[in-house]
Parts: sequence; C-alpha cells; structure tokens
Amino acid sequence: MSKILHVWNNIWPYLVAILLFLVLIIIHEFGHFISAKLLRVKVNEFAVGFGPKLFSFKGKETRYSVNLIPLGGYCAMEGEDENSEDARAFCNKPAWKRFIIVVMGAVFNLLLGLLIIAVVLAPESAFTSTVIAEFDENAVSASCGLKVNDKFLAVDGRKIYTTYDLSYAFTNVEDGKVDITVLRDGEKKLLKDVRFDSEEEDGISYLTVDFKVYGIKKTFVSYLKQTVNTAFSYCAVIWRSLFDLIGGKYGISAVSGPVGVTAAIGEVAKQNLRNVLPIMALITINLGLFNLLPIPALDGGRLLFILIEMIFRKPVPQKYETMVHTVGFIILIIFMLFIAAKDIRSLIV
Repeated sequence: MSKILHVWNNIWPYLVAILLFLVLIIIHEFGHFISAKLLRVKVNEFAVGFGPKLFSFKGKETRYSVNLIPLGGYCAMEGEDENSEDARAFCNKPAWKRFIIVVMGAVFNLLLGLLIIAVVLAPESAFTSTVIAEFDENAVSASCGLKVNDKFLAVDGRKIYTTYDLSYAFTNVEDGKVDITVLRDGEKKLLKDVRFDSEEEDGISYLTVDFKVYGIKKTFVSYLKQTVNTAFSYCAVIWRSLFDLIGGKYGISAVSGPVGVTAAIGEVAKQNLRNVLPIMALITINLGLFNLLPIPALDGGRLLFILIEMIFRKPVPQKYETMVHTVGFIILIIFMLFIAAKDIRSLIV
C-alpha cells in the first residue's frame, strides 16, 4: 500500500499538469467551435485528444470524440482545408466570418487567462504598486537617481504595468545598468544608466531589487485594475521574451515545450496546488498570443491568408495555402520534437 501511495504521490502532480494542458486546448478549440456554430458553419467533429478514439457520439450534425493522447484536440469544420459545395462549409462563408472563427480560439485563451488572474487575485487583501516606498540600506539605485515616490513607467523603453514585468526587465541586463522612466511630481523623468547589484542563478543574471514598493488597498475598482494590468503584464513579458529570444538575449536552452512545462507545473503542484493557477494563466495567454503569430499552420497563418483575401478581394488558391500550411506544420513538428528532446535530456541529466 505504501508503494502505491509513493507512486501516486510522484504521478499525480504531472497528471494535474496534463489536465491543465487539456483544459487550455479544449478552451481554444471551443472558441472555434462556438463561433462556427453561431455563424452557421457546419462542424463535422469536435475532438479532445489525438490518436485512436476512446469513445464518441453523434449529435444533431457534429460528432463529439475523446481520443487516446490527451495533448491536443481539434474542431473539424466542413470545407476547412478543402473545397466543398455545402452552403454551410467554412470555405463558402464570407472572409469576415472566417476571420472571426479562426481568431476566436486565441481570444478564448486570452479571456481564460484574464479569468484565472481574477481568481488568483480575489483572495488578496492588497496589491503591490510600482511606486517606490523606501530603499534598502546602502541601496545602489538610490545613489543613481531613483527616489522615494518615483513610479516606474518604463525600463529601457519598455512599458511597466506591474512588478511582474518589472522583474522581467531586471533579468539578463548588460553591465547591471538600465534606463528608467519614472513619474516624479506629476512629470515624466528619464534616468540614464541606473545601476543595481546583480546575482546569477541557472545561467541567468538578475538585478538585485534594493527597494520596496507601496501596497494598494483592495477595492472593487483596484481589483479590476490590477486584474487587467496583470493580464497586460503577462502579455508584455511573453512578447518581450519572444523578441529577446530572437535577438539573442536568451539561448535556445531558455525555451521549453510541453514536456518541460509539464515537469515545471508538476514540481509546483507538489509544493502548492494554488500556485499552479498563475502558471496556467501565463500558459493560456502564451498559447493565445503564439497562435496569433503569422506562422503557417497556426491560426495566425490562416488569419494572414484571410487578410490578404480581404485586402485584394480575391482568395489565395486553396492548393497554395494548403501547401504553405503543410510545410509550416512539418517545420513546427520538427521544432517541437527538438525542444521535447532537449527537455527530456535536461530532466534525465
């Protein structure tokens, strides 16, 4: 019995992680599904998971399926990837309707992220601001121009919404110096080359925060504002991390796929299940934004073709769009396999 409990204690956090991924994917596909139904597009199948079917049932016109591999899902619409003579086929609907259907998957992920953030912040009695309340003793940044009551507006030209993206702005900074824009006495002020002490962990350097910020009393208005600001903060960090990765600020070792993320969520779940929620919010927002990138095979790639059609009043021939998405899908799968192999290797070593 003790061996069974030991095995279960090691497995359940990762089952939680897989379940969370499944929820995020279902929400994404449900965004496509419900918008297709509302815009009178025929949906042939709504499936949870990939691979062999475990079970399925037929609704009025749509088959609902649960498949073996719980790491995906799909909403298969009539005429989505081929021509169809059905009047309710996706391909026969106006471009603006197809645009809405395609974009709603990402929109539902972003809305879920906002909802989770609201749930996470609900029990809090106060929130953190981005206004300096006091400095630590011998604070380096205080000697470089920062003052009490300064409100952070931007770091190195990047807007600051919450202390979350402030923390991100303080990672991997060259020479330990940043340009900070603050609001001081009602006026914007740019402080050049503000220095901080720094420390390093797992190959990433961090500026040492040598000040404390004011708290914000919780009211209904401040709660809503903090929820929205936190969502914007997550979005900003995701975009910035993508550009920083492309720009070489971080190496490929900083990228994690489903395997690495599942392992990370599992470790957090072992410590405290409640701490999984902020990670879930970040992942679903990440999934929504990533799907909007104009990459073939992703929703963003499909949106790009629809936009081209809307601009030039003529669709790109189906065979060319299919070819582009197929090539993009193959490249995407190869990249995901590479990242998965890297994550597995790092877990084993």
